[in-house]
Amino acid sequence: MTQENDVATWIYVVHLTRPAARTSPTEDESAAIDRHFVHLQQACSAGTVRLAGPATDGAFGLVIFEAEDETAACSFMADDPAVRAGVMTAELHPFRVSLEHPPCR
Repeated sequence: MTQENDVATWIYVVHLTRPAARTSPTEDESAAIDRHFVHLQQACSAGTVRLAGPATDGAFGLVIFEAEDETAACSFMADDPAVRAGVMTAELHPFRVSLEHPPCR
């Protein structure tokens, strides 16, 4: 876990609950995925999310973000609209950024 200004870096990995949703989502899945994207865009603009995106083969997506502690990190992950809707499952891990180009700070 990286401590920068008393904020830790975390990663959560998401997987579609129904893999076919990648190419043929239902209306509900599509709406949840759209809300997921908007949620992450807003968190990125606010400086909470450092990086987010899917693997291009559809195997998983990831979100690298900052939170004060594990409780806050779990809450942020659980508040992801696609996770809340059951369209994606998520798994949280502490994360350390060792290299970054270009530096964001």
